[in-house]
Formats: sequence, C-alpha cells, structure tokens
Amino acid sequence: MYKKMYLILFKAITEALKKADAVEIKTILCQAQIDAEEVCMNSDEEI
Repeated sequence: MYKKMYLILFKAITEALKKADAVEIKTILCQAQIDAEEVCMNSDEEI
C-alpha cells in the first residue's frame, strides 16, 4: 500500500515540477493526494 501511495505522489510531484502554472500544479498535487488517500482507505493492510 505504501509503495503504491508513494509512487502516486512521486509521479505527481515529477509532473508538477514540469509545469509553470500554479493552478495546474495545485490541481495535479491535490488530485495525487486524493488518489493516495483512496489507496490507503481501500487497503486491507493495517496502518
């Protein structure tokens, strides 16, 4: 679970660093946070 969450966030950060528009950067990072949280919430692993 943690590896999947890490990869979601790492890929989003990498993508965001290529952008110049602050709104687009915020959108990318916020969506990655939502996606990573969903992985955590849908996982059967204990935290």
